[in-house]
Amino acid sequence: MNVKPYGLLCPISRASQLLEPRWTIPILTEIWAGATRFNTLRRRLGSISPGVLSWRLSEMEHNGLVERVEDKATGAVDYIRTPKSEALEPVIKALGVWAQQNIEAEVALAGTLASPMMWKCQSVLQVDALPDKRSVIRFHFRDEPTDYDTFWFLAQRGTPPELCVHDPDLDVDLYVETTLVAMGGIIMGRTTLAKETELGSFFLSGDPRLARTFQNWLPPAPYAKVPDILPLRLDEQTGRSLSAQHLGGLGSLQSFAVARNNERLADEVHLCAFSFR
Repeated sequence: MNVKPYGLLCPISRASQLLEPRWTIPILTEIWAGATRFNTLRRRLGSISPGVLSWRLSEMEHNGLVERVEDKATGAVDYIRTPKSEALEPVIKALGVWAQQNIEAEVALAGTLASPMMWKCQSVLQVDALPDKRSVIRFHFRDEPTDYDTFWFLAQRGTPPELCVHDPDLDVDLYVETTLVAMGGIIMGRTTLAKETELGSFFLSGDPRLARTFQNWLPPAPYAKVPDILPLRLDEQTGRSLSAQHLGGLGSLQSFAVARNNERLADEVHLCAFSFR
């Protein structure tokens, strides 16, 4: 790692020198969360290139932060934690708590990409909290997309959920219409599902059971439980949540339903959209 040292007699600056190369800490946090394969890390991290990820993992292995373990029989490679990186875990968690309490929500949620957020959701989706049948759940983000804007979960008890970025051509049980800021804010505890529904940036329509149990099968992140989190604010001029700036409101979802000639969805949209107030 060719980084010019700070030249300070300070252990904090030495630790910073080891950890501050771009992507090092996000890679560690995803490995802690169970993403040990190269392709899984790529999906979870989103905008990192394969070359950069390979280079960073090599550096981190050299610095004793990860161990590369290869299965000689299959050729599969896993990157696992080392005692050195395990010792960092409480420090990084404390950094996450500090961010929740001291970085404004608008700053913390800005620039969120849909793909890594949805891959993260796939990893925590609780299939045992779903009805005892296959559920098809469609997420559509109304922001100006920087990658994909529509995703489908195919989920059933007893099997890992599948995430699709192309229409699986199956009947959808639940439609989720929202923005990246609203969804990210709900996951991270910066706002609530009920508040974003009321403000017009989050709608659920379709199967009433799936709608009412949304946060059972897709629970908030552990950092959502941090006390004194800085919440999303309202726009002083419009009185609307900043998460709703790119969402047209309830009428847009009703038009969405009519466009697909789905009478059941059109009938249920009003009920489900306000079921969390």
